[in-house]
Amino acid sequence: MAWDFSTEPEFQEKLDWAATFVREEVEPIDLVWPAPMNYQPLTPERRKIVEPLKQAVRDQGLWAAHLGPELGGKGYGQLKLALLNEILGRSSWAPVIFGTQAPDTGNAEIIAHFGTPEQKRRYLEPLLAGEIFSCYSMTEPQAGADPAQFTTRAVRDGDHWVINGWKFFSSNARWAEFLIVMAVTNPEAGPYRGMSMFLLPRDTPGVEIVRNVGLMFEPAEDGSHALIHYDNVRVPADSLLGEEGGAFAVAQTRLGGGRVHHAMRTVGLAQRALDMLCERALSRQTKGSALADKQKVQEYVADSYAQLRQFRLFVLNVAWQIDQYNDYRRVRKDIAAIKALTPAVLHDIVQRAIQVHGALGVSNELPLAHMWVTAPVLGLADGPTEVHKVTVAREVLKGYRPSESLWPSEHIPTRLAEAKAKLELEVGSL
Repeated sequence: MAWDFSTEPEFQEKLDWAATFVREEVEPIDLVWPAPMNYQPLTPERRKIVEPLKQAVRDQGLWAAHLGPELGGKGYGQLKLALLNEILGRSSWAPVIFGTQAPDTGNAEIIAHFGTPEQKRRYLEPLLAGEIFSCYSMTEPQAGADPAQFTTRAVRDGDHWVINGWKFFSSNARWAEFLIVMAVTNPEAGPYRGMSMFLLPRDTPGVEIVRNVGLMFEPAEDGSHALIHYDNVRVPADSLLGEEGGAFAVAQTRLGGGRVHHAMRTVGLAQRALDMLCERALSRQTKGSALADKQKVQEYVADSYAQLRQFRLFVLNVAWQIDQYNDYRRVRKDIAAIKALTPAVLHDIVQRAIQVHGALGVSNELPLAHMWVTAPVLGLADGPTEVHKVTVAREVLKGYRPSESLWPSEHIPTRLAEAKAKLELEVGSL
């Protein structure tokens, strides 16, 4: 039996290097060029700073660490990736500098799995090299993320497909070199066999970015979540990614590992909030003593610490299961569970940290307010929390069956009668 919570010394050295590197070299960039500049094409000024940092990551063998050896990665597996992502979660620029930013990691994964050699050459290679960004264009204004309600159509016309429809919240579209678009190709086949995915350059005629929607904390001009009108967009037949009708299977391939990455980056971000909470509690004096001496603040510290440790261990266990079984479907229940927990953990810990900081906590002079509004975003990214809870409940209930009698199986009078009968039988047989 193996039961181990240790990290291999060789990889721990990598993690220690990454932690120092992110804190000393990457976090300063977050202040000078805050998000969403991390997803914008590099200016000569930013390239001069960022490219040497990317090269340092490559020299450490940590560039695009989510990739297998056949794609230039190290094949670290989900557990090691989780430990690395915990560090990267502290910084908005760190995933870009380590070549693991969303949605590009998931997009690279599905092109690697389902793309043709030409698609890999045209889209995957520059994406993995960090030369370009990509966009996953799936959700729709009237449907959200419910594929059963999608109406964007792709119709075959000779050697081409013609795409018509609307997509909403296509993240990073304005900066992307190419889009992955999910469209209905066979309405009669239903959502799980009637949709396909297409790869197309953003500048394809008919791709109209109507407006770029910002998150609640972003100025309107900084929005990067596009409302796109696909107006008779004509693409070659070889733009199809994977099989016709196979979009759902393709989509599921990119989500499992990505949800673990999101969760573990949230661990790193929440740890940063907890660090701020503790520092403030020890630094601030009121009513004759430090905040750290107040019972309520001590409760904040204890609750935050316990909540974060529980969540961290759960996420690492999920990553371990994925490595053990190499089967995302087998781990589906727990992947959904950590996805549902992610926004709540971040919200609770950041909320306590804000409270202890008072007015400074809600100001723009600390990162706490930005962290706080990240929580509801995480509650919607890759599917709403409520959907994931439904998945968890359904998977858990599969392991149970209804009581076969009028009373529950733990009904004490019934169990007592059965126990007496059993004991009398055993005594009589002696």
